[in-house]
Amino acid sequence: MEPLLIYKALSNETRQQILLWLKDPEIYFDEEPYLKQGISFQVGVCVGEIQLKTGMAQSVISSYLLTMKKAGLLESERIGKWTYYRRNEKTIKEFADYVQTKL
Repeated sequence: MEPLLIYKALSNETRQQILLWLKDPEIYFDEEPYLKQGISFQVGVCVGEIQLKTGMAQSVISSYLLTMKKAGLLESERIGKWTYYRRNEKTIKEFADYVQTKL
């Protein structure tokens, strides 16, 4: 875990929002299309769904997701031509513990 990378990733309101959405994706996204494909939100949420929800350009969202992945906040999985993102709860917990004990 690199706290500085995480701080930088969290310094953007949209990236914070994405992290919140991915905490409880069933609240913010429709799981039905995923279930029809035989997958669930445990795999993650498709980049296209995240992009639609933000209303931002796909290239911007891809950059944001990559920043959060490099910081360790997200994990991704590619299935066919789609990439799905989910939270990396282990790193998020380590960071929360770091903030609580070191700061």
